[in-house]
Amino acid sequence: MSMQQKIEQSLSVLEPRHLQVLDESHMHSRGTETHYKAVLVSEQFEGLNSVKRHQKVYATLGDLMGQFHALALHTYTPQEWEKVGVAPASPTCAGGSKH
Repeated sequence: MSMQQKIEQSLSVLEPRHLQVLDESHMHSRGTETHYKAVLVSEQFEGLNSVKRHQKVYATLGDLMGQFHALALHTYTPQEWEKVGVAPASPTCAGGSKH
């Protein structure tokens, strides 16, 4: 099972209405299966600010968090997602470590 699939499987616990996990490792210099972007729409984010939402995702992923380098999170309630409909594009890699 790929890291992307492991992340998707773990996040399914949050009962997402929409879940998209993208492997963006090709945009960075740390190798394969290192950088991910997750777009997650869940009713479980109702009443939570972005920090609390991210903490909920990190807790859900647990030990899996230590198995990759970076995770860009875009978390929405269903009502927020209806308004925006798309997550922002990821920025270009600024360099960092060259492995």
